[in-house]
Amino acid sequence: MPGLGGAFKRVLVGRPMRSDRLHAAKLPKRYALPVFSADAWSSVAYAPDEILLTLSLAGLAALTLSPWVGLAVVVVMLTVVSSYRQTVHAYPSGGGDYEVATTNLGHRAGLTVASALLVDYVLTVAVSISSAVQYLAAALPSAADHRTGVAIALVSVLALLNLRGVRESGRAIAVPGFLFLASIGVLAVVGLAQHATGTLEPAASSSLEVVPDPAYEQGLVGLAGVFLVLRAFSSGAAALTGVEAISNGVPAFQKPRSKNAATTLLLLGFIGATMLISILLLARAADVHFVQDPATQLLRDGVPVGDGYLQDPVISQLAATVFGGVPGLFVIVTAVTVLILVLAANTAFNGFPVLGSILGRDGFLPRQLHTRGDRLVFSNGILALAVAAGLLIALFDAEVTRLIQLYIVGVFISFTVSQTGMVRHWTRHLRVETDPRTRRAMRRSRVVNGFGLAMTGTVLVIVLITKFTHGAWIALLLMAVLYVVMNGVRRHYDTVAAKLAVPDVRAAKALPARVHGIVLVSKLHQPAMRAIAYARATRPSTLEALTVNVSPEETEALRRAWEEAEIPVPLTVLDSPFREVTRPVVEHVRSVRRASPRDLVVVFVPEYVVGHWWEQLLHNQSALRLKSRLLFTPGVVMASVPFQVDVVDRLETRTGEPA
Repeated sequence: MPGLGGAFKRVLVGRPMRSDRLHAAKLPKRYALPVFSADAWSSVAYAPDEILLTLSLAGLAALTLSPWVGLAVVVVMLTVVSSYRQTVHAYPSGGGDYEVATTNLGHRAGLTVASALLVDYVLTVAVSISSAVQYLAAALPSAADHRTGVAIALVSVLALLNLRGVRESGRAIAVPGFLFLASIGVLAVVGLAQHATGTLEPAASSSLEVVPDPAYEQGLVGLAGVFLVLRAFSSGAAALTGVEAISNGVPAFQKPRSKNAATTLLLLGFIGATMLISILLLARAADVHFVQDPATQLLRDGVPVGDGYLQDPVISQLAATVFGGVPGLFVIVTAVTVLILVLAANTAFNGFPVLGSILGRDGFLPRQLHTRGDRLVFSNGILALAVAAGLLIALFDAEVTRLIQLYIVGVFISFTVSQTGMVRHWTRHLRVETDPRTRRAMRRSRVVNGFGLAMTGTVLVIVLITKFTHGAWIALLLMAVLYVVMNGVRRHYDTVAAKLAVPDVRAAKALPARVHGIVLVSKLHQPAMRAIAYARATRPSTLEALTVNVSPEETEALRRAWEEAEIPVPLTVLDSPFREVTRPVVEHVRSVRRASPRDLVVVFVPEYVVGHWWEQLLHNQSALRLKSRLLFTPGVVMASVPFQVDVVDRLETRTGEPA
C-alpha cells in the first residue's frame, strides 16, 4: 500500500525534484506578469460590480458617479504601485511588508502585518473563486444551485496545480492571463468605439427601473450620500489587492530579481488601472444596472422582476451588449473571465506559502511551513491556504457580495504599516549615507513612500468606517486571533529552546549512576525473546522481565515456559485486580525511578511489524498506550524492539528452517 500511495502522489504532484534544481523553479518575466498580476487584473470582474451595486442603493442618478469613483481607485492604485517599487528594491528577500515592518517598526508591527496579509490571502482565494462561479452561472445557470461545491472543487484543483511547482503553475496561468487581457481589451476598444460612433446598444438591464433604498430616496444628499460614495470607493478598492504579493514573491523571480519585480509591478498597475476605468466607462455608456437584490430592486413596468430573474455580472452584460451580433465572442469573454478568476487565486497561492515559510523560520508559525516539499514548493502552506479558503467559502455560501465586505481591510492595514516602515527605513539610511546622488534618490523614495502612507492611511480609515458593520469586523477578529496565536507559537518555541539548552556541558556528559532495564512480556514468543536479547546486549545494571497478571491461566503458563527455557532474567508479575495493563506497568516503572532518582530506567517494548497498515491496527495498541503514558515520565527511556513478521515468513520459505 505505501508503494501505491507513493505512485498516486507522483501522478498528482509529479516526481520529486532535487534541491540543486531550485533555481530552475524561478519565474521569468513572461510568466511572472500573469502569475503575480492575475489577482489585480481579475478584480475588474468584481470591483466594478461592487461600485455599481453600492451606488445603485441611491438610484439611477448615483450611477453617473461610477467613473469618478473608479478614477479615485486608480489614483490610489498607482500610488501604491509606485510605493511598492521602492520596497522590492530595498527588501528583495521576499519578506515584503512583514520584513519592512519588523525591521523598521519592531516585531509587533511585523506580526500585525503578517496576520493581516494571511487573512487577506485567504479572502483573495475565496472572493476570486466565488466570483468565478458567479460568472460560470451566467453561462450555465445550473451551476448557481451548486456554487459552494463547485467553488471548493476549483480551490482543490488550484491547490493541486501549485503543489506541482511554481514554474508549472506559471505556464498554466500565462495563456489564460493574456487571453483575458486580450478579451477585455477588445471589449473595451470595440465598445467605446461603438459609443463614440453612436452605435452602442443599451444593455439589457437598462430597461429595468432601479428602486433606491429607503434611506437614499433623496439621492446622494447629506452625510448619508457622502457615506455611500465612500462605501462604493472602499468596495472598488478591492482592485488593489495583489500588489503586495509581488513584494512577498521577489525570490520567485529570475535574476535580477528586484528589477524584474519592479517592472512587473509597473505593468500590473498600468494594465489594471486601464481595464478598471474602461469597464466603468463602458458600463456607464451602456447604462448597465447592477443591484444587490435584483428580485426587489429591479422593476419591469413597475413590477419587481422576482426571484426568477438572473442578474449577470457587469462584464457578461457588456459582452452581450457589445458582441450581441457575434454570440461566440460573448462565450469567449465569459469563459476567459471565469478562468482568470479561478487562476487569480494563484497570486495568493504564491504569496501565502512564502510568507508562511518566513514566519515559520522566525518561529511564529509551525516550522513545518518553512520546509519545501518534493516539488520545491512550500507544500504545507499551499494546503493550509486551500483548507482555510474552502472553509470560508462554505461558511459564506460562495456569495461575493458577503465576502467582499471582509475584503481589503487586511491589505490596507499592511499597506499603511509597510509605508510607515519604508519612511523610517529611508530616514534611518539618510543619517549615515554621504554620497549626494544616493541621498537624492533616498529622499525621492521617502517622498513616494510618504505620499503612499498618506493615501493608504486615508483609505484604511474609510474602509474601517464604511465596512466595519458590514463584515469587516470579522476580518479584524481573525487578524487578532492570528496575532495571538503567532505570539503563542513563538513563546512555545522560545520556552522549549530554553529548556533544551545545555547549561553545563560537563554535567550533561556525565553518565547515569545505574541503568535499570525492564522488558515487557506477555507471552514467551519470538518478539519477546528478541527484546530480551537486545536488552541483555545493552548490559544494564539490573534487568527484569515484567508482565501483568490479567489472566491467571496465561500467567501460570508464562511462568512454566520461563522456567523451562531457563532464561537468565528474573520475571516480575504484577497483580491487576481490575484487569488493567497500563496502570500497573506505569506505577512499577515510576516506583523504580523514585527509588533511584539519579538512575536511568530503560523500558524495552517488543512490537510486531506486519505487512499492511490495516493489519497494524490489530497489534501494538497496549504498547502504544504504555508509551504515551511513559513519554511524560522523567528519567525513563523507551526502546521499541521491532519484530518483522513478514521477514520471518520469507526467510523460512527460502531456507526451510525457522528464522
